[in-house]
Amino acid sequence: MSLSKTSIRERGTKMIYISDIYTTAPTDDRVATEKKEYQILDKLKISYERVDNDVVETMEECEEIDKALGTEIRKSIFLCNKKKTSFFLVVLPANKSLDTNTLSKKIGVPHLSFASGELMKEHLGTKPGSASVMGLINDEDDYVQLIVDKEVAQEEWFGCNPGINTSHLKMKTEDLLNKFLPQIRHKAKIMEL
Repeated sequence: MSLSKTSIRERGTKMIYISDIYTTAPTDDRVATEKKEYQILDKLKISYERVDNDVVETMEECEEIDKALGTEIRKSIFLCNKKKTSFFLVVLPANKSLDTNTLSKKIGVPHLSFASGELMKEHLGTKPGSASVMGLINDEDDYVQLIVDKEVAQEEWFGCNPGINTSHLKMKTEDLLNKFLPQIRHKAKIMEL
């Protein structure tokens, strides 16, 4: 079901395509992770809105998608410890910076840094620029710990990509935290970042 008109919005000197808003899973060919996510959302009867869009690689480029969906797309950062044995997906408001030294102290894990694209692919099933809480569906062995900024957890709506930066969705934050994450055997550690 479509809720709005397709739009092409200016991105600097380039126009960004944003589809109609849909409230059902896509019927065209999608990557396996995305298909599985929508199956789980539908199975759990979690309402969502989604759009397809041109590739977006920065939070600034997501601002037009924010407007289209009526919520902010959240920033997701994939980190690991120095030994690359502990992994963390950190979810923040789009405009918030992350101090990895402060986070390291808060969670008791020294030397946090960005995980490589190879590790992101292995644990989240995606590539840099597409990290998302939805990618935890691929973390079947529970290697990745989810850390959600308190501001994000307190908002009514949660916006993210489904593990690919050519599509974005919006759902109730409480549905993400209390229905979707438990279904995929994950729990968010909520903290002030």
